Order: sequence, then C-alpha cells, then structure tokens
Amino acid sequence: MIKEKLLSRSIKKALPYAIALSYASVVFVGQARAEEEDEALESALAAAAAGKIEKMVVTGSRGAARSVKDSPVPVDVIADDELKSVSFSDTNDILKTLVPSFSVTREPLSDGATFIRPATLRGMDTDKTLVLVNGKRRHRAALVQIGGSGSQGPDISTIPSSALKTVEVLRDGAAAQYGSDAIAGVINFQLKDNSDGGSFSADWGQFYEGDGEAFTLSGNKGFALGENGFFSISAEYTDSDPTVRAQQYCEDYFCVTDPSTYPAEGFGSYDDYVQHWQSASMTSKKYVQPWGQPSSDSTAIFYNAGYTFSDALELYSFGSYTDKSASGLFYYRYPGNGTIENIRLEDGSTWNAMEIFPGGFTPQFSGDITDYSGVIGAQGMLDNGLSYDISGRYGSDKIEYTMANTINPSMGDATPTLFHPGALINKEKQVQADFTMDFNVGAFASPLLFAFGASYMDESYELEGGDEASYEAGPYSAIDPWGFCNADGSATAAGLGVIGNGSTLNCADPDDPVYQVLGVGSNGFPGYSPMYSGKYSRDSYAAYVDFSADVTDKLFLQTAFRWEDYSDFGSELVGKIAGNYRLTDRFGVRASYGTGFRAPTPGQQGTTNVSTRITGGMPVATGLFPAGGPIAGALGADPLKPEKSTNYTLGFTADFESGLGMTLDFYRIDLKDRMYAISTMDVSSTPGASGYDNYLALSNAGVSGAESIGGVFYFQNMFDTRTTGMDFVTNYGFDNAMGYTSFTLSANYNKQEITDDKTGAFNNEDAFDFEHSKPKWRGVFTANHSIGDFTVIARANYYGSYENSDGEDAEVLDKQKFGDEVLVDLEVSYQLTEVIKLTAGARNIFDTYPDKGLFETGQGRIYRDDSVVDWNGGYYFTRISMEF
Repeated sequence: MIKEKLLSRSIKKALPYAIALSYASVVFVGQARAEEEDEALESALAAAAAGKIEKMVVTGSRGAARSVKDSPVPVDVIADDELKSVSFSDTNDILKTLVPSFSVTREPLSDGATFIRPATLRGMDTDKTLVLVNGKRRHRAALVQIGGSGSQGPDISTIPSSALKTVEVLRDGAAAQYGSDAIAGVINFQLKDNSDGGSFSADWGQFYEGDGEAFTLSGNKGFALGENGFFSISAEYTDSDPTVRAQQYCEDYFCVTDPSTYPAEGFGSYDDYVQHWQSASMTSKKYVQPWGQPSSDSTAIFYNAGYTFSDALELYSFGSYTDKSASGLFYYRYPGNGTIENIRLEDGSTWNAMEIFPGGFTPQFSGDITDYSGVIGAQGMLDNGLSYDISGRYGSDKIEYTMANTINPSMGDATPTLFHPGALINKEKQVQADFTMDFNVGAFASPLLFAFGASYMDESYELEGGDEASYEAGPYSAIDPWGFCNADGSATAAGLGVIGNGSTLNCADPDDPVYQVLGVGSNGFPGYSPMYSGKYSRDSYAAYVDFSADVTDKLFLQTAFRWEDYSDFGSELVGKIAGNYRLTDRFGVRASYGTGFRAPTPGQQGTTNVSTRITGGMPVATGLFPAGGPIAGALGADPLKPEKSTNYTLGFTADFESGLGMTLDFYRIDLKDRMYAISTMDVSSTPGASGYDNYLALSNAGVSGAESIGGVFYFQNMFDTRTTGMDFVTNYGFDNAMGYTSFTLSANYNKQEITDDKTGAFNNEDAFDFEHSKPKWRGVFTANHSIGDFTVIARANYYGSYENSDGEDAEVLDKQKFGDEVLVDLEVSYQLTEVIKLTAGARNIFDTYPDKGLFETGQGRIYRDDSVVDWNGGYYFTRISMEF
C-alpha cells in the first residue's frame, strides 16, 4: 500500500520526499500514479511501495513532523485528493463528510446562521475549536450565532478546497499549545505551495427535485520565484440556486387554503387574497413559506508565497479575499398576524399592509460578506540551532444585511419595502514570535525540544448602524398617534373632525384600529439604531513554553504551559501533558491531560438582535441583549466570564503487517461556566400577564418598540457540562486482480450532559434538547477502487438516532425519536488523458430524508431545519478536472 507523506514546508529533512511526491497525483488513501519518469519520482515510489512513507502531521507538536500513529494525540490528516473526492464546494460540508466528529447544519431561517452555518467538533461549537491556516490563527467571522451557545468562530466556508494541500484535524484540547479557543481541538488548513503546475475543475449538479442547481469553477496555479521561491494562487467561484422542501402554510390559526381561517372583516375578501398569495414570497410561487437552502454565490482567492534566502532566512506570506452573498427567507406574514393589522391614518381612514402586499408577505433576508486576511513572516534557523518564526497577521470579516419584501409596520402607509439594517464587522491584528531549540539530554533517546513564544492580539467587533427607516419608531408604535380619543373613550376635537369627514372611528371600542400598536423597524430584522450601534474592542498578551522528547525508544512525552492576559477578563495559566508509548512496533498507547480557558469574544459581549422566533408555535419578535449591558442587567443578567475546561484522552493505535491500520481514542471534556443563551423569557405589555415585569424592564431601559417584543433572552455562563466520547478510525488497502481497493471506516460517539445548572434559567425542554437533539453516533465508511483509468468511490454516511422534545410552560410534554439514517454517495471517474479527468456521481443516491418532525415544525416546514441529517434529498453532479 502506498501512503503519502504530508509535511510542513518547514520540516527541512523531509523535503526530498515532498518534492518527489509533488510530481505524483495522490489518490484518496494514497494510491500514486507516475506522471513523469524521472529518477526522484521512482525513488519516492519505491519507498512508498515498501511502506516507508507514512502520513505525517505537524499539528499538535512544535518540532519535526511525527507519523499519525506516533502522535501523542489523535489527528486526522486529509490529503488534497481526499478533499477532491467529495462533491461539495463548501469546505464545511467536506469536513463533515470526512470527519465524523465534525458536524454542520443547514439552517434556512435563522438570521445570520443562514449565511455562516454553525458547526461543531466533538459536540463543541466553532468558537471552542481553533482554526489555523498554515499554522497561523484564522480570524473570526463577524456573525455571533443567535441563540444556543452564541458561537463566534471563523467562517470555514471562506476557505476554498482548491487552495488546500492538506487539512489536519487535531481532536484534542490544545489551549496550552495554541491558544484559548482550542478546547475541542484544532483544524489546520495547509495551503498549496507549488512552484509550477496547476489544476482546474468545473462542477455542475442539482438535486433530484430539480432545484438547487449549483455550478463551481476552481483552479490553482504555481509560479517559481527565482530558484528558491514559489507563488501559488488559487481561486474558486460558486453559484447555487435555492431549494424548496415545504408544504403549504396551514395552521389552526391561519391556513392559506382554508377560507374559514381568514379574518372575517378588515382585510378584504378571501377570494381577493387567493388571487395574490402566490406573490407573497420572492422565491416560490407555490408556497408562501418556502423552506430550503438559500441561494448563494461566492468568489474566493487565496495566495501562498515564500522565498528562501538561506537556512537562516525564509520570507513567507499568504492571504485571502472572499466575497460571498446569500439570501434566505423569514416567516410568512398573513393578515391579522400582528404585523398586518388595521390602523387609523391621520385622516381617520383605516389602512393595513395588504394595500402593499395583497397576498401577505414573506420577508427576504440577505447578507453580503466581505472577508480578507493577510499574513507576512520570516523564519529560519540560526547558526546556534535556534529556529525562529516571526509573523504578523490582519483579518477582517464584514456582513452587510439587506431586508426586502417587508415593511416597517410602525411607519404605516409611509413605509418603504427595502431596508439596510446595518452591518457587523470583526477585525483582528496579531504579532507572534515562535522559537524552538534542541538540547541534548544524555538520558533521553532524542534531543529535548524546547519551544517558546509570545504573541499580542488586538481585536474589535462593531455593530454598524442601519438606515433610519430600518429602526425608526414610526407614529403607529403607540396607540392613538393622532390624538383622536380621550382617556374616557370619547372623541377629541381632532376625532370629531375625522368622524365628520366620514371616518368610522369609535373611541369607545377598545378594538378600534386607533388603538392598534405595531412593531418598530424593518419587520423580521430591525436595523441597528444609534442606541445599539457601537464598537467593542480588547487586546491580549500570551506566552508559552513547550517541551517534548523521545524519553526512550518507546516513550514520547510532551508538556506545555501557556499564560494569557486579556484586557477585559484578566489572566489565566493553562497546561497540558501528553505521551505516546510504543508497546511494540505495531501497537501503541497514547494519553493526554490538559486545561483550557476561553474568554467570551467582544462580539459575544456586545451583539444585539431583535428577530422573529417561534414560541409556542407562533412567530414572536424576540430580543437578544448584551449580558453586561443595562437592558439585560435589568432583566437579571450577570456579565459574562471565561469558560474553563479540563480535557482527558486515552487512545490506542495499531498498524498490522497486512497494511490494516487502526486508532481508537476515548475522550472527556469537562467545561465549567459554559456560555449559552437562557431560555426565552416572555414579554407582555398587558398588566398582570406573566411577562409584564419584563416589558416594564425593557420600557424603563428605553427599548424602542418594547410593546411589540414578545420574548427576550441573553447569554450567560449557564452551566457546567461533561462531554464524553470515542473516535475510531481504521483503513486497509490491497492490490488485487481487479486493480487496487481501499477501505476506510471512521466512527464517533459523543454524549453531552449538564452536570450543574448554575442559573436556573434553562427550562426542562431546552435542557432535554441540549443533551439529546443530536445523534450520539456518527460514522463514515468509504470504499475506493481503481482499475486502469477508472476510479469508483462509494461512501456511506451513518447518523444515529436522536430525540427532540416539546413542552409547555417549560415542561416536557412529548418527545420524538428520530431513526437512524444512512446516506450513500457514489462517484465514478475516468482519466481521459494524462491531464483530463471526467467524474459523474450522486450524493445521497437513494434520496434518503430524515423523519418528518412532529413538532417544532409547522409554518410550512416538514423537517427540523437544524437537523444534522440533510433534508434536501439526492443530488447528482458531473465534474471535469485537469492537472497540469
């Protein structure tokens, strides 16, 4: 079996192998096919055939690369051709397909999560996974996920797979080595560093349902910079249409196709409504509330460059630019739903938004993302053996929002239908210095590697204000805006005047439209007003030391300590110890123990949002306010504090003479003071109602439109949790009469439980769903067979069962168990020429869907929109690719 050796460019002693292998096309688990007959390639292939070239990894250790089996912690190494074997264009989906412990969901109606999808590693959200590019920290996205953990991590979708040489996924806490985010692990994206040659591919596909058509163009080209340098540039363009997996909006309180639910008066006739509801949505003429993946397009460019002057000096730089846009939908607004209501205009006549949208309306929410970054650095080894790497980086991510096909209800008939609610901006600057040096210790089997370093980071998060109409509190945000009625129910002079002109005004009737109060701001997503706009910033310092050595021929040990000091949270010292013991040449055992620390980001401390959420089956305007601000403080919130973790792992490795390899790793993550959103608190402007005190708190804090808000929540250090699990990976490849065949099986078991609820603000329904709403078991089985110029890849993705609960007054009343699912992918490739390869295949070839939701669906929704099991059905695709 041929195995590829995946190295960091900085590992000088491995460069001969890396250079030789750069002339080969490495297919999936390591089958190499000669492209040129030069002597270096033959040498590399001979070594590979003898089993001497193994997957190597630099993530998790500061010194020379170690083989995967010798690593003291579990690491997945994904090669370029493995990435290409997955038909997705989004790197999130590629990782989900290849790494069972990595999960990502598609949330079509979830504010910014529609554009930047929430992902997890070992059940921990992306802000607890450190993302690196070429070993340097990747900046965060501007989006703070609304609800749940409020995650704010890097947007992995801005990293195109066409730019990647390898991906290393460290599945262990590494905060002491790399920084405070690395509680669940580290994902290191290594960029291509070719000095010649290149690649190009064009993909086209669509779902079996005939929608979601997607087109992707990607390419890479390497250039030599003199004799000792390279410049590699990669680009990718993707365009995908929306999908619709919905049924008609039909609830007890309003059903598009049932005239008995249509308001009896005040909104015209049902017959007139029927003629117009097809225009309610900008996406579908068939459903007023389409559910599916959003439309999107993206352009991404990455470069990677380096020039070696001598062993003592190499300059390097890499950077990226991504422009991405997507459009999703909010909940359908039907006549009489609280947004489309009758009001009294200044002339005493009645008016409602059916005058603008005679079929009701479904707001369209769009986001334009601009993401860019740059890194520059110098590295080398001095004459005294000290290696250094000094670098600086800058990263920025901005999301600009647009609301279309909606209104500002409080502006009445003066409302526009297009709004710009504002933007979110995250910026980071960091300088970092890393050093390593070997010391000979007579008692050790290898030199002792001493690594140390320091960094300074400045980060900011800004809420940029929207246009005035997107947050304006118009005249209809209060009762009787034109002063028509007295407190005793009689008409004022102004009221008598409009009555005299034919108005039906009746001040004695509490249901008269004159008393109607409507919501403030662009409906669905109000803009950021000056009150909520602003910039949050902080800086931090860090320093670390790291020691590692082969203490004996069989025992490798590593220990690290890291000190970090944040301007807003103070300082913390964390540490880690890890080791690998070779029981025999074929079997090994490894273990680690470490502590971690994660300070809430400026975005998590400062983000504000008012959006529509489903509460009790009904769309309700729900506000999120900063935990450390006066509004949340008035509701009982405490300022956020850091999360602290303790990680334990124990693993076993096996490498049989037959070529069969196995790793089995058990883990536990204890997370103290875990940040999470409280269960939504009711808000009601009706005196004596359960949420009236919360309404008074909002009103007294100066919240505009408090009367129209039905719920409120904020982030807190909610509870302590324990995550336990297991990762199993095995692979086997062999030559046979029909060619070459390889098998890979990866499986993950992950269980989360709340060990201490510290606030009491998490109700029983939310607690049950936190522990049970994701599959505990995930697995991927891949078979790869090559014969001549043909390659066939079959992949089965397994999702275990999971449960969801339904409740009332915070109590669990019902549960639904979702069954196991297996989604099968199949693709066939043909090497047409030495340069051109043709591929055709299908994802989810059997068109499998998850179970339909019994609750927490509705409003046209069939499947749980946050399901990790894809609910778009089968997808077929074709691809033409070139390597030159």
